Amino acid sequence: MSTPEPYGAWPSPIDARLTAAHDGRPDSVAHVGDDLWWTAPRPAEGGRRTLVRRRPDGTEESVLPAPWNVRSRVVEYGGEPWAGVPGPDGPLVVFVHFADQRLYAYEPDRPEAAPRPLTPLSGVGGGLRWADPVVHVATGEVWCVLEEFTGEGPTDVRRVPAAVPLDGSAAENRDAVRELDTDRHRFVTGPRLSPDGQRAVWIAWDHPRMPWDGTELKIAEVTAEGPFTGVRTLIGGPEESVCQAEWASDGSLIAATDRSGWWNLHRVDPATGEAKPLCPREEEFGGPLWRIGSRWFAPMENGLIAVVHGRGSTRLGILDPDAGEICDAAGPWTTWAACLDVRGSRVTGVAAGPLSAAEIVELDTVTGRARVVAARHTDAVDPAYLPHPEERVFTGPGGREIHAVVLPPRHPERHGPEGELPPYVVRAHGGPTGQATADLSLDAAYFTSRGIGVVEVNYGGSTGYGRAYRNRLRGQWGLVDVEDCAAVAAALAAEGTADPRRLAVRGGSAGGWTAAASLAGTDVYACATVIYPVLDLAGWATGGTHDLESQYLESLVGPFAEVPERYAERSPTERADRIAAPFLLLQGLDDPICPPEQSERLLERMAGRGVPHAYLAFEGEGHGFRRADTMITAIEAELALYAKVFGFAAEVPELEFRN
Repeated sequence: MSTPEPYGAWPSPIDARLTAAHDGRPDSVAHVGDDLWWTAPRPAEGGRRTLVRRRPDGTEESVLPAPWNVRSRVVEYGGEPWAGVPGPDGPLVVFVHFADQRLYAYEPDRPEAAPRPLTPLSGVGGGLRWADPVVHVATGEVWCVLEEFTGEGPTDVRRVPAAVPLDGSAAENRDAVRELDTDRHRFVTGPRLSPDGQRAVWIAWDHPRMPWDGTELKIAEVTAEGPFTGVRTLIGGPEESVCQAEWASDGSLIAATDRSGWWNLHRVDPATGEAKPLCPREEEFGGPLWRIGSRWFAPMENGLIAVVHGRGSTRLGILDPDAGEICDAAGPWTTWAACLDVRGSRVTGVAAGPLSAAEIVELDTVTGRARVVAARHTDAVDPAYLPHPEERVFTGPGGREIHAVVLPPRHPERHGPEGELPPYVVRAHGGPTGQATADLSLDAAYFTSRGIGVVEVNYGGSTGYGRAYRNRLRGQWGLVDVEDCAAVAAALAAEGTADPRRLAVRGGSAGGWTAAASLAGTDVYACATVIYPVLDLAGWATGGTHDLESQYLESLVGPFAEVPERYAERSPTERADRIAAPFLLLQGLDDPICPPEQSERLLERMAGRGVPHAYLAFEGEGHGFRRADTMITAIEAELALYAKVFGFAAEVPELEFRN
């Protein structure tokens, strides 16, 4: 029997410790021989990622103990951090260790074996970093992306496809690394070798473009020594984004490009660059290349192609490229990650659903059966406490569509008092070229199970809905994102779903910008949670962030040299006098992307204004909290903010507000 109780005060078994323990997901899934390998989060071990191995009999083991941390810092968001090949004495694994960013080789089946470094250290700037490795036993090399700092500044950096000797000769000698491209670009992915070993392809782009704006698919002839020869562009350009390219077993080249307005698969002629669409649809078969080496599709030996595709939600399908038809895998999963692996007739990936966190799923394409094979989701709590996501479309200014995921409060034994509407938290995702999905998040269920609704807004600029939807944010950051979030909040209030007096806005990174800009630019929200945000556009555009995004504002806001007033007009630091609602500001002190100086500038402007606000800064945390103790403190502080502002009791430490 359900009992009435004020929204926000419902008793919930989903506490902060449980939420932190289940943060993160498996990633970088691949087979090495018959064994399945992946990286897994360890929030309780300082937030490191370990490498896990599953043998054919189903036994699993963590291959690398603490303090090994399998994670790359290339472009700060990283890339594929490991690769492996079978050998006569067991697997050979090559991985990036986060602490020093060196490549290491490891043979776990050899007695008393230990990881041995393959690359040297550098004392210049951010040093030497590596990502997206592929082991080539025939040449005795690892092909990957080399990121090399040439000075102390965050943009003093170069990147190039490179080959690292497996014999360890480069561990003390930088010159032993073979650079594979002399036609330099600012950003590159790792090269992929054709089945005949004669050609290689990779993706490149330059500032001020971001990879979802425009990239080039490069091809070159492979040489035994020195760099590639005959480097040329096959497809791509300033207004065409190629996000992945792979060779099929028959030697044909497949690429995901958005030349049609959607990331669709094309067969590309390596000689002429002619690109033929394989399955033209108004759906995405690719995504934003935040992470080097992301894999939305994988060619199979029989000529079929495993694909992650969809509009909003995604599915795993098997594409027949000759017929242009897709057969989708059955199952409860609505979000598939860009890390597909194929082995024979089987496809493996990472998938999640509304009632299941990310797990490793295998599809047998012969039988059509999909099953969980590792990292299986187990209910941390009774599913009756979990929200049921509703994918909805709202109407924004000018009649434009706004996609969102609504998560109403849900509890098996509580409901709100008669005549009372629930508070709602409007969440703005990061990126801003990103996407909120409808899969299970205990971070959201922490609030919905207490009677606080959540709505995740895929504002204009989000991915998953085609290039035109992405391009809505060009020159409009701080306007369209703020308007779309406010329009969704207003619509929920107008239809009687949310209490219009108890609305909050919350976001991290670019979402933190939207949350702060919403406080400075609207009167919709009673409070906000702002997490490792962008707050000062001029500071960010003039050396205040890392290299990848150092010119991102050229498209999001406009060229700084031409419209400097726009940077001031939209920055929350410059509009601090307009902020009247309480807020919580959370910041990692080791964040190279949105450094603490951004948060500190806003705090200086807010001092003495009489607006209650709280600031929590975390040593050892960067861009995205990874440590269990940090995540516990952060989510309890967020609930404490809502309890104080919305007027309900919560059993969490009280926030200490500044004024």
